[in-house]
Amino acid sequence: MWQEEILLGVAGICGGAVVAVALAAFIIELGILPRFAGITHTADHIFLYENCLMAGSFLGNLLYIYHLQISFGKPFVGITGLFFGIFLGSWIIALVEVVNVFAVMARRMGLKKGIGWIVLCIAVGKIMGSLFQFFIV
Repeated sequence: MWQEEILLGVAGICGGAVVAVALAAFIIELGILPRFAGITHTADHIFLYENCLMAGSFLGNLLYIYHLQISFGKPFVGITGLFFGIFLGSWIIALVEVVNVFAVMARRMGLKKGIGWIVLCIAVGKIMGSLFQFFIV
């Protein structure tokens, strides 16, 4: 009985490691991580970014799969949510810059002015959608 649990635990850890490495490889292959490091002028720490990306993905999978709970109180939840939002927003903007979404969109729509307002509206829409999901749904 306990051998089966050990085997399942090892399989889960290996699966989490594979997902973490795949996510990191995807983000690195798209050029988002080097672009993010270039924007922040911290390119000399790129290996640290890659290691933190893989470790965070792996630990996130462990927390999700095994339903582990870390309780530091409501202020910690708010601070963590703020950092998660900053992190996700930074990655989205880096991805948008790498793929040149706004340049293609502006050319197709014939926009010459107002792209800053479009980006701001997208960000506000994302925030409002997240707040709606968290507090109403």
